[in-house]
Amino acid sequence: MELPTQTCASAPFDHAKADVILRSADGVEFRVFMLFLSLASPFFETLFGLPQASDGTSDQEMKDGIAVIAVSEDSKTLDLFLRFCYPSTLAEDPCLDNLTEVLSVLAAARKYSLDLIERKVCQALANPKVLETEPLRSFAIARNARLKHETITAARHNLRQPLIPVLFAEINLITASDFLALLTYHKKCAIAVKALMKDFTWMTNHYGNIDSCIWLFNRPRYNQYCCGQGTDTRFWPWNTAPLAWWTTYMQEVYELLQDSPSGDTVRTAADRTIQKVRSASCGACSGRVKEGMTEFSNLLALKVEEAVAPIELEMDF
Repeated sequence: MELPTQTCASAPFDHAKADVILRSADGVEFRVFMLFLSLASPFFETLFGLPQASDGTSDQEMKDGIAVIAVSEDSKTLDLFLRFCYPSTLAEDPCLDNLTEVLSVLAAARKYSLDLIERKVCQALANPKVLETEPLRSFAIARNARLKHETITAARHNLRQPLIPVLFAEINLITASDFLALLTYHKKCAIAVKALMKDFTWMTNHYGNIDSCIWLFNRPRYNQYCCGQGTDTRFWPWNTAPLAWWTTYMQEVYELLQDSPSGDTVRTAADRTIQKVRSASCGACSGRVKEGMTEFSNLLALKVEEAVAPIELEMDF
């Protein structure tokens, strides 16, 4: 069997005065200091504290007079978690915004009892940038690691995505029961949000009366005749026909929320509506649609978040 080519790691893991060498699975040698690793990990503290044979009979591999210890992690993973072990003056903590790296570093952190690193990896899973772009992958990794807070947070962010997701690599990290629990949670949230679209008390209570949102209606007493009126009576606040474009918005949001029950869904659809109304060049609506729809969509988004907040992810940890 051909052994992997051995190379030296980059700084700071190439120090001439290092007192131990860690060799990665792909043959890269990291010259490190026992003290730093021992302070960071009870595992390494115990390993380095084991007595060594003094009669030269030990089969410990040596290089340049220091011990070589082979580990199962590849060089990329080893480099990442060693940087967490080293003082910040020698190596800054790496940025974990790649979920593949998060998974491997978390496994290494647990293997070597690096509790501080495990906590930092958990923070990476809760990174808004990661959650907004890859909530399902975050969920799978967090669930596989039995991280309760991170799993629930990822599940909530997944409400921005369609109920049935596309295939993703980390799906093998979770069981069918885990996935079913996520889908059930998603569906319950959609049902809770659906109630908002059948009872507009939350809207009429906020505005008080119809005169407080005149941007929403054709009002003869104010000589405000503009876009046509909506005919879908499901969306008639105060039992009065609103403008047609608002009805269209509500119809769209009603459908979208059944698949993505999130406040973000509401705001994104509102942005599209604002652009459509402005491009229609209605003299009465184009100048006031942004202010009116921004306030309204923020209100509806808040109510959506309040509706899903009590829903629990039914999963044991």
